[in-house]
Amino acid sequence: MSSANLFLLFLLATLWGPSFLFIKVAVAEIPPLTMVTVRVGLAALLLYLFLRLRGGRLPHLGRLWLHFAALGLLAHAIPFTLISWGEIYVDSAVAAILNGTTPLFTMLIAHYAIADERMSWSKLAGMLLGFQGLLFLVWPAIASGFQASTGGIVAVTLASCSYGFAMVYARKYLRTLPSLVAPTAQLLVATIYMVPLALYFERPFSLSWPSLPAVGSLVALAVIGTALAFVVYYKILEVAGATHLSMVTYILPVFGVILGVLILNEQLTWNAYAGCGLILSGVMVVSGRLPLSRRILKFEAPS
Repeated sequence: MSSANLFLLFLLATLWGPSFLFIKVAVAEIPPLTMVTVRVGLAALLLYLFLRLRGGRLPHLGRLWLHFAALGLLAHAIPFTLISWGEIYVDSAVAAILNGTTPLFTMLIAHYAIADERMSWSKLAGMLLGFQGLLFLVWPAIASGFQASTGGIVAVTLASCSYGFAMVYARKYLRTLPSLVAPTAQLLVATIYMVPLALYFERPFSLSWPSLPAVGSLVALAVIGTALAFVVYYKILEVAGATHLSMVTYILPVFGVILGVLILNEQLTWNAYAGCGLILSGVMVVSGRLPLSRRILKFEAPS
């Protein structure tokens, strides 16, 4: 992975980084199905307007829309709903930990689904290194105790698995489309999925108007954590692999730590340095930027 692609990976992490916090704030006042509906609907509208301003257009109805329909479920409707519902019952730190299993799911699925993304010992080593760093990073939250329930844990874990399938599916079928087309189309389809569910189960028009922090969090989640993020997401997917892209879920907590230092004046402890170091090392190993992956771990993992 080139330096430019690594930059895009870190850019995506900065866009996705605050998402768990935004979800936690918004879901306290906005029911999960309604929140996801507004999130994907607003993001779809923004991307469609941008696509048209650039002279682009969505493809005509056909087989390609079956792929958009599949990704509308796998990349948006299912994981967004599961995470939003799950964060009612688990802390955002727990959700971040569980979301860190996405690269492991992605690597396993890609091994069997994509010929040029076979599992190797270097990828496995980098993944495990990154996951260990994630645990180091959130250790204070683990040690001090956190709120979690079995249902919430299962929901966020299933969301990570869904992300893994989505990354591999998009890499296999949609990587050659013009910029903005795939994210716009699949967000539009996700909106079509979510509107009737929200109307039937939550009746959002009968709910009281949420507070400004909740509304602001939802708007930020739609604009920054969804519309902008998925533009970068597909750019990375076009030039790199699904396994490399999935490593962004390890980098997200690093930006959470950085934001805590810059905005909240938090102090870094030894585990923060260790965790960030392990995560960045894992990313570099998977991307082939460390000698470990080129000189020591050249052979492929068994099928």
